[in-house]
Amino acid sequence: MSGMTNPLAVFTACLGLLLLACAPADGNPAGSLPPGSDPDLGPGASLHGRRPFPDDNPWNMTVDQAPVAANSDILIASIGVGTALHPDFGADYNGGPFGIPYVVVDHQTGGVAVTFDYADESDPGPYPIPPGAPIEGGSNASGDRHVLVVDRESWKLYELFSAYPAGSGWQAGSGAIFDLNSNALRPAGWTSADAAGLPIFPGLVRYDEVVEQGEILHALRFTARFTRRAYLSPARHYASSDTSSGRPPMGLRVRLKAGFDLRGYPVSAQVILQALKTYGMILADNGGDWFLSGAPDARWDDGELNSLKQLRGGDFEVVQTGPLTLP
Repeated sequence: MSGMTNPLAVFTACLGLLLLACAPADGNPAGSLPPGSDPDLGPGASLHGRRPFPDDNPWNMTVDQAPVAANSDILIASIGVGTALHPDFGADYNGGPFGIPYVVVDHQTGGVAVTFDYADESDPGPYPIPPGAPIEGGSNASGDRHVLVVDRESWKLYELFSAYPAGSGWQAGSGAIFDLNSNALRPAGWTSADAAGLPIFPGLVRYDEVVEQGEILHALRFTARFTRRAYLSPARHYASSDTSSGRPPMGLRVRLKAGFDLRGYPVSAQVILQALKTYGMILADNGGDWFLSGAPDARWDDGELNSLKQLRGGDFEVVQTGPLTLP
């Protein structure tokens, strides 16, 4: 009908204009988050209580009732009875957070190629390392330069040691991929991104667990200066030429003694101390004696973490685990 307006057509056109106006300029549906804005992705993102590996995995098994190893006193003395526990992570050291960082990704992060110095004991990948992934110590570091990536969708862990960007990919000393739904270990005698052939990420003290969750439900990772040419399961590798039985093997598990009084410590420190009583900590690398590993976060209270330095080696005991593997 020429010269007359169709009410339905007017309504449809107006609706289309309204929807167009509501849509973000980047083309995402109205109300959705733009790419990269997911708060549960990125460096130090929270896992909201999701624990790596099955409940019966060694990292997740309690050891507060396990028997004390017969040579506990000897091994504790080897690391240092009077040596202080040292939280090797925090909010501010040399102008920034320090520790072993990690980044959480999803399926949108594409895999990149990695070449390895120890290719015969490394998983070939590809590795889903996002641009700007955090490197332990920073981009100019000369230390271990670990890169840890958690894929929250495939629930896999990707870890590199001595990692350097190289063109469109990376160059690393060694690397390992862990299925976080599985209890599978590295092949016997193989390293990982860690000297003991263990994953690093599951043993870190993390801000999301300590502060947001209020509990740590797994063993922690620590280092010692001198270790033995041997390893205890679940470790799969040693990094020493010392054959003395008085030295701690990789995979050694210690716990905070049951009678240690947690009262008087800050709440955040108590969370860590309780984990050390219940799950203990596992020797994973050569490094500072009684150095406890954690992830960096600007929100850490360094004063509270430093209260852990009141502990001494004599506050710990070795729990009986095994079996011991000798070369």
